Amino acid sequence: MCVCVLYFAQSADLTGSGGGVCAVPTPISSQDLWTLLLRRHPRLGAAASRGAGGASAVRCLGDHLLTLEDGDEVAVVPPLSGG
Repeated sequence: MCVCVLYFAQSADLTGSGGGVCAVPTPISSQDLWTLLLRRHPRLGAAASRGAGGASAVRCLGDHLLTLEDGDEVAVVPPLSGG
């Protein structure tokens, strides 16, 4: 099954892409999805090591079981900061 992964802000910079299609098994845990995305774009790990980017979003969500449908969109959005 294929989902569309969209990268925003720092995650787009680190992947060099605004997004693309990714084959994923279903159901998949949010942590397993993040691991799959890290395999495709290892530079995303730099964001995780600094506590920024999609890894923080996954941590905020916890490790939930996701049931994705073919054609679903998954967004990797770094946390926003500021005043």
